[in-house]
Amino acid sequence: MNATTPDVSRSAPTTAAIKQAFVENLYYRQVKFPAVSTPNDRYMAVAHTIRDQVVRRAMDTFETYYRTAARTVCYLSAEYLLGPHLGNNLINLGLHDQAREAITELGLNFDDLLEQEEEPGLGNGGLGRLAACYLDSLSTLQIPTIGYGIRYEFGIFDQAIRDGWQVEITDKWLRYGNPWEIHRPEINVPVGFGGHTRTYTDEAGRNRVEWVPERVVLGVAYDTPILGYKVGTANMLRLWQAQAVESFDFQAFNVGDYERAVNEKVKSENITKVLYPNDEPLQGKALRLQQQYFFVACSLKDMARIHAQRSADLSDFHKKYAAQLNDTHPAIAVAELMRLLVDEYAMDWDKAWDVTRQTFGYTNHTLLPEALETWSLDLFGRLLPRHLEIIFEINRRWLDRVRVAYPNDPGRIERMSLIDERGGKSVRMASLATVGSHFVNGVSALHSRLLTESVLKDFASFEPEKFGNVTNGITPRRFMILANPPLAALITKAIGDGWPADLEQLRKLEPLANDKAFRAEWRAVKRKAKERLAARIASRTGIATDPDALFDIQAKRFHEYKRQHLNVLHIISRYLRLKDRPGAEVVPRVFVFAGKAAPGYYMAKLIIKLIHSVAHVVNNDPDVRGRLRVAFSPDFNVQSAQTIYPGADLSEQISTAGKEASGTGNMKFALNGALTIGTLDGANVEMREHIGAENFFEFGLTTEQVAARQSAGYRPWEELEKNEELRRIIDHIDAGAFSGGNRDLFRPIVENLRSSDPFLVLADFAAYVECQTRVNTAYSDPENWAKKSILNVARMGWFSSDRSIREYCTRIWHVEAVKPESRASISGSGT
Repeated sequence: MNATTPDVSRSAPTTAAIKQAFVENLYYRQVKFPAVSTPNDRYMAVAHTIRDQVVRRAMDTFETYYRTAARTVCYLSAEYLLGPHLGNNLINLGLHDQAREAITELGLNFDDLLEQEEEPGLGNGGLGRLAACYLDSLSTLQIPTIGYGIRYEFGIFDQAIRDGWQVEITDKWLRYGNPWEIHRPEINVPVGFGGHTRTYTDEAGRNRVEWVPERVVLGVAYDTPILGYKVGTANMLRLWQAQAVESFDFQAFNVGDYERAVNEKVKSENITKVLYPNDEPLQGKALRLQQQYFFVACSLKDMARIHAQRSADLSDFHKKYAAQLNDTHPAIAVAELMRLLVDEYAMDWDKAWDVTRQTFGYTNHTLLPEALETWSLDLFGRLLPRHLEIIFEINRRWLDRVRVAYPNDPGRIERMSLIDERGGKSVRMASLATVGSHFVNGVSALHSRLLTESVLKDFASFEPEKFGNVTNGITPRRFMILANPPLAALITKAIGDGWPADLEQLRKLEPLANDKAFRAEWRAVKRKAKERLAARIASRTGIATDPDALFDIQAKRFHEYKRQHLNVLHIISRYLRLKDRPGAEVVPRVFVFAGKAAPGYYMAKLIIKLIHSVAHVVNNDPDVRGRLRVAFSPDFNVQSAQTIYPGADLSEQISTAGKEASGTGNMKFALNGALTIGTLDGANVEMREHIGAENFFEFGLTTEQVAARQSAGYRPWEELEKNEELRRIIDHIDAGAFSGGNRDLFRPIVENLRSSDPFLVLADFAAYVECQTRVNTAYSDPENWAKKSILNVARMGWFSSDRSIREYCTRIWHVEAVKPESRASISGSGT
């Protein structure tokens, strides 16, 4: 078929063209005229107008990759917390100003249209947001990439607050459609579950194994182009949705069994219905495992299909693809690729294992034992019987190697086995990912070191060359240019416009930290950002906050190790001190919390309730009015984060040392000019090194000190005995001072802290309060605070996700950039 170049006027980047395309899309796509159009109609018309720009670049990219057979990164992740597309695509296209002008000339409010977009809640927190940042950087650096994941019908829940309690509301992000995705019904992959295996002899006389699944579902592809920043590249995010092979049973319907007629449709679609179903019951565990295998199986078969466009021989599969396992969720890919190569492509086991190991890299994201996934052999064997056989064989051959190196060390053999033999036997997915990958990395220098000293110590001592570190990073396109336009504009005016694609250029700001006039402009920008945040808080909570106060913010997923309750204890400390000395002069402070707790995590949800209860008492006490305020910003997501990060003066990064793998919220706050108060945990360590210890408020036990306290037998009640203020705070909570006299409400928190305090909240309290006193002193000098804020931003260039991706490309994936050639130039050259 002869290729033709599409009408370029459809994507001409002018204000007039955008206006014309908007009118046409409203009329032809939404089938509305302006007088009766809804806000969603108008958003969809704008989105389709900009999508034409995106699609043109995507087609250039895909066609170039096809012609060049480019080596491709395949990023396998169960989460992608992308954020709204429209604003980010406009930034990356360089059309933000033209679009605003066009929409304004049409008599519409541009910001209202941006707010109209439903955010795809396809992730739970940092893991999914990191994946989204990496896709942005991969496209910006023009690295051939396919992101693979799951198209959840219902994403991470919307959070409402009722009487101080978190309430989960279904995230119906697809209810009005998604203009950014491209449905590919012709790309559908059969995925089996259950059943049994059988052995047979093939035509060549070889012993073979066939998996005979009990049931089969279809994975159908939905593609979203992901643009790079001001380049011609738009890589592809391919998400899989589960469907029934036969969605309607006519025989059952004809005999009146209407439920059975649609039972297979419902059962199949449940696999991709919800992000992270509650895995406490066995049914929830089974669904989680089905989700993980489903998207991995779809993705690997899709990779094989694309490879077959050039060659049916998969012996060089690893030369075409570099596949990265984003945590343990896709670890079953190791067994699935072996199944494909050995069972379906009749490859020799040793050759298949070599291809598999060279294909995969594994990124570990946690040191918490409960987060290192394991699956019971019973459940695994029932759902994936062939894969369990393959894992047993991988394990047999692996342990044979280990025994040669350590012939008289049964303890080491047990620890390095892919099967946990203790109690109810289970498959260790982190171990499978480690053994089946050619490189394993942590996500901060501290985390990577601890990984090789604890969780994967035996594996690292056996194969030290395959372990390394790639510290996480963030994209400045979304979290500076889009989130904080005034600050981005000020920086561009000062140092030029090259920094968004080369964040190390922010170093040019350092001399300006000593420029009084520039500091004044900097402070004015921060004041405007705080006004925006204050307005958001007021509109969503009814709580008025003063932008002149210090905005102290902790915004992250709720977990005990992240220690939001340590922050609350400090707030109570300040409150009680003000009650004792009503006339004392203090730095006015607004404490803001944001974040969600997992639906089944009672203690985290109780901490959210405690925050609201403390806020109710503090905010209604005239003795502290104007000096102390507490607010909880509900439904924290990417869109709200774009207001929260720029509005912060102080960023709370106070996890127990040794528990946070990296963190990226710390980077987003700092990039927007917030100073950090934090422990030496995760990427805080490297941030402090780059920013300078004098610009970082450090406190608390180190990782080594935490380990020493716990190994010596940590006794939290001793902390209460020696600290009268701390004892008074806990007694206040226990007495019901923040719960209307109800002593039972917060008893689980009080008893946890008094008896075990597993995350050393009480041990770090005194140092935390002392450090907060240093914060007060520093904030009392606005000029010096502004200087520190400027230096924070100036020294954050290393934490760009572009730098992270360059490290992956050179050290792990061994891929190079491919610059797309426009379809117009291809057509014109006659190729």
